[in-house]
Amino acid sequence: MRALVLEADPQAVEEWKWRGTPVWSHHGIICTGETYAKVVKLTFARGASLPDPSRLFNSSLEGNTRRAIDIREGEKVDARAFRALVKAAVTLNAAPAKKR
Repeated sequence: MRALVLEADPQAVEEWKWRGTPVWSHHGIICTGETYAKVVKLTFARGASLPDPSRLFNSSLEGNTRRAIDIREGEKVDARAFRALVKAAVTLNAAPAKKR
């Protein structure tokens, strides 16, 4: 998944925060990667605002801001759709903030 993030956005910066959690950012956080016993979770910081026509988001769907993709062992992720999601996140991060 790390390679797909960097393919989608070669300017993405990977940092390790919060006790070893990888965080990819460009104009703000794109997503984080967490590992659990049964899944790898990729949480998109502003996922609720991203188009997801391939329906990759399958976790944290009830919130107003974040959305996540849980990947279980042996599952395959649609690489093209994932790269599109990363690109959309970068575009959203770069957009000027709306006035309230």
